[in-house]
Amino acid sequence: MTARRVASVLRAADKKTANASAVSGAGAQRHERIYQAISAAIIEHRLQPGARLREDALAEVFGVSRTGIRKVLQRLAMDQLITLTPGKGASVTRPSAEEAREVFDARRLVECGLMQPLVQVLDAEGLSQLKALAAREQQALEAGEQSAAIQCSAQFHSALAALAGNQTLATFVVQLCSRSSLILAVYGNSGNLGCDCTDHQQLLALLEQGDGQAAAAFMARHLDEIEASLSIGEAPQAVPDLQDVFAGYRR
Repeated sequence: MTARRVASVLRAADKKTANASAVSGAGAQRHERIYQAISAAIIEHRLQPGARLREDALAEVFGVSRTGIRKVLQRLAMDQLITLTPGKGASVTRPSAEEAREVFDARRLVECGLMQPLVQVLDAEGLSQLKALAAREQQALEAGEQSAAIQCSAQFHSALAALAGNQTLATFVVQLCSRSSLILAVYGNSGNLGCDCTDHQQLLALLEQGDGQAAAAFMARHLDEIEASLSIGEAPQAVPDLQDVFAGYRR
């Protein structure tokens, strides 16, 4: 039951992605690559919050029609990575300071509260799954794959909630992790994005010992440190050199 529960919650996190790809028809594979290229550029700070994304420039960069680019931008807007403004076009989403505080407040309330129920039901299979996710995050960090590391961190936290057995709260954690991933992407330190995976290993040690109270306290400190690392400030909107940003995609 444990494996199915985690798989179900993590599939829910990717449901919008799957649906968006399905409606793209014959161009789904190309649109998926473009989507991944733009989302990675946002998460890796190559596209800054507030940066304008012109349809015609993107169409030229990726060698597709403006209609194709528009579909990708609509999907990015659904995922709240970009904002579409009538008359102004697309720009990288800039979460507000208030939103960032609210997201992390919610995460502390929910995720810390799930630690005690988790230690009561966590078995060897579930612990193995969590260790595998932490290992994938470590590999992504060592490879310098910042976008993948943030995604692995979000999956780790989502899996913790799923294993605790409360499906409603687990789905909520998936949503909160998605929002905090964007907040980290646009306001985090570009050299240290996402969670410190050694924190995840320490948390797993506490869970393995069955110490739910210590795990809850550690989770609170963990989330406090992530929020404290953010640098939220206002910056003027910029028009990036998209040819330069996506040079690697063309190669």
